[in-house]
Amino acid sequence: MYGKQTETAIAAVSYLAALWEGPTTRRVSAADIADGRGLQRPFVAKLLSSLSQAGIVSGSPGPGGGYALAKDPREICLRDVWAIFERPESSRVGFVGSEICGVSVPNGLSDRIGRVEQAMNSLLDETTFDVFCGHPEMLAAGSQTIGHSEERQAG
Repeated sequence: MYGKQTETAIAAVSYLAALWEGPTTRRVSAADIADGRGLQRPFVAKLLSSLSQAGIVSGSPGPGGGYALAKDPREICLRDVWAIFERPESSRVGFVGSEICGVSVPNGLSDRIGRVEQAMNSLLDETTFDVFCGHPEMLAAGSQTIGHSEERQAG
């Protein structure tokens, strides 16, 4: 239901949310975020650029620069990040209930997939990044479970 870009972007934004202390939150480098989540530095830097263009993070170059959330984590939901990297129309499993699989009418499997998609949509729309706030222990190296296993289990 989501790809590597989305997964990595959620991990990066959750890292920044864990640091959130309001608009004066210290900025961190893309390398710090990548290292804190065990991710590839160039990939994280590229995604942060997209997140910045979308207004989810703010970045500033030079000494003392880096990245921070552009707004309160309570104002950013998983869907905001997901929508940058995913195409909503392509997430539907199109072969179920279509002639591609030999069944042209909806069946039990398509109903089950519909319920999973509905649950995923609820998760994306209702989960904000404030769930990661106040958890500095999640910033330690090796804690890449934020944005990875929790999202996978929910999806």
